[in-house]
Amino acid sequence: MYELKTKETENSVLEFIENVDNPKKREDAYRLLDIFTETSGFPAKMWGPSIIGFGSYHYKYASGHEGDAPLVGFSPRKGKTSLYFAPGDEAREALLQKLGKHTSGKACVYINKVADIDVDVLGEMIAQSIAFLRETYPDNR
Repeated sequence: MYELKTKETENSVLEFIENVDNPKKREDAYRLLDIFTETSGFPAKMWGPSIIGFGSYHYKYASGHEGDAPLVGFSPRKGKTSLYFAPGDEAREALLQKLGKHTSGKACVYINKVADIDVDVLGEMIAQSIAFLRETYPDNR
């Protein structure tokens, strides 16, 4: 049976951020920590070794695959900082158009630095993602 690699851990979020090598990335991580905590209303938790997640939901696909994941989150990677949201829908795509300088994948949005984006739009994306996931997976905690 497949075992999820990215699980909630008891590791310290602040310790993880303090170990980010690049001082600018570390500063951005603290800024994102404040934005995600305030907007989501959830405390930050480490998911796996490098994702800072907020809230959680349980998903189950038609294939039978199921697991838990953070509602939203971020990771200050060496290259770009990854922001984790629900996969794209029209509302997300509209917000991405206003976010600022970024690239994106199915569920991830990649930024170089917080100064490149509109933090108000980031807040809207966090709220939109949480609402979308709660509607999609209503049997959650």
